[in-house]
Amino acid sequence: MSALKLFVHNHGTNGDQSLIKTVTFALTHFTVAFTVAYLLTGDLLIGSLIAMVEPAINTVAYFFHEKIWARRQRNARVPEGTLSEARPHIC
Repeated sequence: MSALKLFVHNHGTNGDQSLIKTVTFALTHFTVAFTVAYLLTGDLLIGSLIAMVEPAINTVAYFFHEKIWARRQRNARVPEGTLSEARPHIC
């Protein structure tokens, strides 16, 4: 199985919705970006180009943003007597 197929398959079966959220976010973002760029410029080509570049970069950033937050939530749920007591708390 290719790495991409394995990646998509694993994200669907583990209950991790970050990939699906990323795709729906991308579609929403592309639509909004195109609409705003087209209304500002009145040019279909320029509106399309802007809608392809900015949301594409932002979508990749969003995916990693979601991964960081998911890791943070998992770490916050670490049971007592494990990792949290091994590290001193620094205020």
